Amino acid sequence: MTGRGQASAGDLLELVRRGRATTRGALQQATGLSRATVGQRLDRLFRAGWLREGAGGPVDSPLGGRPSITLEFDDAHAVVLAADLDTRHARAAVLTLTGEILAEHGGTLVIEDGPDAVLGELGGWFAELLEKAGHRPDEVCGIGLAVPGPVDSKTGRVVQPPIMPGWDGYDIRGRLSRAFTERTAGGTAAGYAGATAVPVLVDNDANLMAYGEQRTGYADCSAFVLVKVSTGIGAGVVVDGSIFRGIDGGAGDIGHIRVGAEALCRCGSYGCLAAVASGGAVARRLAESGVPASSGSDVRDLLAAGHPEAAALAREAGRRVGDVLATVVTLLNPGVLMIAGDLAGTAFLTGVRELLYQRALPRSTARLDVVTSRLGERAGLVGAGALVVEHLYAPDRAEERLLALGV
Repeated sequence: MTGRGQASAGDLLELVRRGRATTRGALQQATGLSRATVGQRLDRLFRAGWLREGAGGPVDSPLGGRPSITLEFDDAHAVVLAADLDTRHARAAVLTLTGEILAEHGGTLVIEDGPDAVLGELGGWFAELLEKAGHRPDEVCGIGLAVPGPVDSKTGRVVQPPIMPGWDGYDIRGRLSRAFTERTAGGTAAGYAGATAVPVLVDNDANLMAYGEQRTGYADCSAFVLVKVSTGIGAGVVVDGSIFRGIDGGAGDIGHIRVGAEALCRCGSYGCLAAVASGGAVARRLAESGVPASSGSDVRDLLAAGHPEAAALAREAGRRVGDVLATVVTLLNPGVLMIAGDLAGTAFLTGVRELLYQRALPRSTARLDVVTSRLGERAGLVGAGALVVEHLYAPDRAEERLLALGV
């Protein structure tokens, strides 16, 4: 809020979206604006198509009278595109502004093929998904992308990603925006030249998984930690409803905490947690014993089939991760610790709990819930979509967009 008597149309939209003030009278009371000024600013939001009138609310006066007309965020005026990249697989979707998935697709995309090829392919996926969902390209307000590496949120570029060769410092935002426009501009130079660039937001996959899970299932949890254990290991932290990223996107990179082992990590160092306890590490140990496995997803399939050696190794990996998480829990004191990713099954979770509760102070775990993912493979998509919406409809950004729309 910009202050009483100075609230913008974007501020009013924020109050309505959060459910803090959903009638004209409540907006007047919350902002100190006059009835006429509230009406003028709401008119801008109605003309943009961002607000709609809902059903009448209860009559507060004992003398009766007409019920107040409620105001609602109109989630049908635009859609969001989202994608979640893993090392060898990706998912993409079209979502409403409130996070409902309208169409989705999953398939093979190899991150080692490089950003130009991968993002170009994603542009094609998005075009097909929009057609499947029955929406036009000009209805897309933004694109959210989750990637398996540290991201500088100011630039949208990955920073020295251990498992994303060729992506360091690459202009992901620009390439993905161009790829989408190229695939949806009708195949003509004139169409491409006249298309408006779609804003793209990029963040780490564990961050966006945590954001999606916290918002949809644990909105009241003020300190939420999600640990993704797949090809690598990473954590997403949501504090007071916002992603905690650190100075340049490196927060949560627990896979590169040294645990005293001699194994060589893909980052080039020895003894990283990811080198001994990730899905990739478990797959290597299985392969060494003659079990066909080359990735975290292979381990996931073996665990689902009840493979005893895979289960034993997953439990051992869980104990190693649980040992590190005892420090994480002591430092952050979260209310929820969620385990997600390829290894997030019974065996791994059992190992995590064994060491976590053994090593952490009882006070740190007394009110801690250790759970597994609710959204599963959709968590990153939901989080990426929410990131776009929260960015585009934040008060200052909303005001900029209204001015650009000429309302």
